[in-house]
Amino acid sequence: MAERKIFAGPKVRRIRNALALTQTAMAEALEISPSYLNLIERNQRPLTVQLLLRLSAVYRIDLEELQGETAGTLGHLKEVFADPLLSGELPGDQELVEVADAAPNAASGMIKLYRAYREQAVRLSDLTALMAGEGHAPVASGRLPLDEVREVLERRSAHFNAIETAAEGFANGQAAGGSLKDWLKSERGITVRILPVHVMPDLRRRFDRHSMRLFLSERLSPADQAQEIAVEVARLALRSEIEAELEALPLSSEEAGRIARFELTRSAALALMMPYGAFLLAAQNVRYDIDLLRARFAVSFAQAASRLVMLQRPGASGVPFFLVETDAAGHVVKRAGAQGFPQARFGGHCPKLNLYAAFLEPGRILTETVAMPDGAAFLTIARTLEGPVVAFCERVRRTALLLGCDATLRDSLVYGRSDASPVPIGPACRLCERRGCLSRAEPPLTRPLALDETVAGLGSFDFQ
Repeated sequence: MAERKIFAGPKVRRIRNALALTQTAMAEALEISPSYLNLIERNQRPLTVQLLLRLSAVYRIDLEELQGETAGTLGHLKEVFADPLLSGELPGDQELVEVADAAPNAASGMIKLYRAYREQAVRLSDLTALMAGEGHAPVASGRLPLDEVREVLERRSAHFNAIETAAEGFANGQAAGGSLKDWLKSERGITVRILPVHVMPDLRRRFDRHSMRLFLSERLSPADQAQEIAVEVARLALRSEIEAELEALPLSSEEAGRIARFELTRSAALALMMPYGAFLLAAQNVRYDIDLLRARFAVSFAQAASRLVMLQRPGASGVPFFLVETDAAGHVVKRAGAQGFPQARFGGHCPKLNLYAAFLEPGRILTETVAMPDGAAFLTIARTLEGPVVAFCERVRRTALLLGCDATLRDSLVYGRSDASPVPIGPACRLCERRGCLSRAEPPLTRPLALDETVAGLGSFDFQ
């Protein structure tokens, strides 16, 4: 009679690790060679009935532990991938069997995550019903609309070709026709007024349709006031191009569409203030010196840096930058650049980034090259940004902006002249395995803690 063959290498390896045995020790107890056991654990040799019986006799293992676990896990995995959220990722039955068999711990973790996701979805559904009962706009899906818009925009380039083309054409037509403020007055009959704080204490801008006046807060800097004027021009003159780009975004709700329209309009405003061709040429001529660019185009540091990320027109692109803006608590305020610095979805970025050091030296530009554990290196430029003007008794809103690109492009930038060695960084602390890091805020999930009363490392969280 033919011998039944079972491939259960990962399960054998889990049993051996749980017993703290080497392959040599287990192979000796099973009366096989260590190389043969190695092949078994890698699923390149089967577990025969004789080996199953020997495992059971030597280590008192229930054979169900080797044979019966996959079926239950497989059923749970099928439930996970039956969710509409994963409809486009549906694997075949054989692929699910391979996952359950070859990586049972990973499969179990996936199932636990899915159950937690479903529990949160139920809670969100209850919250939606409560909000609807109180007259608030309901949440349409498992993600908040703002989170959905951010994810969609972060996955793609910050360049919107229809908007850029229309903005450049508009700017060329305005070359001899005055400013954007003049266009609002002459073409739409809209006048701009700056109001004191006590008149408009909580708003940065307000458009009054009845009097056809655009009110701006005196809290705003001249560059921010200019951007609000450009937003109004973009909303009126580039409406069709903004709507066309909006239609192309995969958004699931009207609220997400409203938020995305606002973001696209602000991008269009930057395109009007800094027309593509002129800004790209100036950026290349000054080697991407942000201070010189903001002086030439009468914009702020943040506006010029954001515009650099948008210079990705096919056939006429600039350096592919990425951008991250955070507050002092580490909350990500803005992120742009589809290709670039690894994004930490859970937890913060590496605390050794000059993004955080910038808060200690407000207004100063900090540059350095950083290297990831996988060898990827990036040139980073960091600087703090000041929010609207505040009164004596109010606290300044200060964030920090990190602009960066691949380190191989550093010679194209005025900031790439430093000869200092790259700073070794990592992704979020929970995913980083660099040893002896003085900046570590959390232990890595991938390593057990090394709790030894006689030895202590330099870092706050030693690990094996």
